[in-house]
Amino acid sequence: MIDASQIREHAEVISADGIHVGTVDRVEGDRIKLTKRENPAGHQDHHHFIALDLVESIDDNRVRLSAKGADAFASEEEGDRSSIH
Repeated sequence: MIDASQIREHAEVISADGIHVGTVDRVEGDRIKLTKRENPAGHQDHHHFIALDLVESIDDNRVRLSAKGADAFASEEEGDRSSIH
């Protein structure tokens, strides 16, 4: 597992297939909380989360995931502790 302390607020989150998944709001426990402002229509009222075990690497201000875009983005929503891996 990666060192979560290396994940910075406002870092860009990129999927394994190069898709921009979101922007880090903060790390909460074993998950990355994404900012709401980039959520698609109908999802602006809650945060999305990415499980830390999906993080492949951290480069400068970019978090790279091991999951493809659609799988990573759909992994968790606020209040949901389930995760797609």
